[in-house]
Amino acid sequence: MGRSGWVRYIGVAERRGRLGVRQRLARGARAGRPEEVAGSLVALHGTDPATVHLAVGARLTDPGVTVAETERALYGDRSLVRMHGMRHTVFVFPTDLTAVVHASTGLAVAARERAALLKDMAKAGAPDAAWLKEVEESALAALVRRGQATAAELAEDEPRLREQFVYAAGKSYEGVHTVSTRLLRVLGVEGKVVRGRPLGSWTSSQFRWAVAPPHPELDVAEAQAVLLGRWLAVCGPATESDLKWWTGWKVTDVRRALASIGAQAVELDEGTGYVVEGDVGPADAPVEPWAALLPGLDPTAMGWRDRDWYLAPELRPPLFDGSGNVGPTVWWDGRVVGGWAQRPDGEIAWRVLVPGGVGREAEAAIAEEARRLQGWVGATRVTPRFRTPLERELAG
Repeated sequence: MGRSGWVRYIGVAERRGRLGVRQRLARGARAGRPEEVAGSLVALHGTDPATVHLAVGARLTDPGVTVAETERALYGDRSLVRMHGMRHTVFVFPTDLTAVVHASTGLAVAARERAALLKDMAKAGAPDAAWLKEVEESALAALVRRGQATAAELAEDEPRLREQFVYAAGKSYEGVHTVSTRLLRVLGVEGKVVRGRPLGSWTSSQFRWAVAPPHPELDVAEAQAVLLGRWLAVCGPATESDLKWWTGWKVTDVRRALASIGAQAVELDEGTGYVVEGDVGPADAPVEPWAALLPGLDPTAMGWRDRDWYLAPELRPPLFDGSGNVGPTVWWDGRVVGGWAQRPDGEIAWRVLVPGGVGREAEAAIAEEARRLQGWVGATRVTPRFRTPLERELAG
């Protein structure tokens, strides 16, 4: 029974314990393959390409295989796929979740994106929907023939992709869009194409495109229940606010999905939270205190809207950019205690921000993780896409 007498109370210490085990951060909970990491976390932020590899490497028992194994999963076996998902953001998902993600979050966004493209083209006096459909079919056929291709390569087969139109004419943000840029984005949200192998290294943001793996069309409500259940099993307990923020859905969709999976209410310091059915029992088995260096936009650091239980408010200004994107963070036993950056010479520099420090044991463990990270990143230089005050300072 919880403190109020009707639901179980789950405190901060227990939530941090769950986080260490279920997010694959505690030493004994680390994974052997990238697929295990992605399966446990449901989604890896893919807006910054380096984040995917750094998030995986932080959770592998042998981080030395991070790059090769993650590239195998993404581009060889295609057991992981980079595609648009929640909140109109690019993520990396296990391939068996593509249909669920597409139905639960992609369909509504896709309809808005295609309508917006057609509206912008019409305002600019560009060709109509029938013309766009013809170009789309031709581009997809070219992509099937090529296997993977950049927008420029596809335009060699379908020259109409190079055509341009003025966007927001007369506005302060007026610009020129190329058909290929907007169309490939729409096709990505619609689940017809996905990002393929990058042109450069694992830190490159220039991607080829590939035809999306085939998947069945699912009922929207059923897909939302599956996705929410998968996430809540890893990240629960979570508040309704957390769930609405992470999914990007309407609150009515969140509540319907909670009811569908039989989620159970628990009491948190923030108020009512939810766990999957049967997850109100004893906490996960205790683990030894652990340290981790997580990248900017890591799915754990960005996993909840209400973050005070693992990230003190006074630490946010140096660790977040002006748009709310988290930078590289240093963790000790379930909470953020500082940040890190890579210097030009490759050194991983870190700083504890917690008043009074974290003690010798924690500092030794953090230093070990910094050496572990520097060891597998090697000569590669990683600069976060969204830079934060502390990261800039440490990078020097």
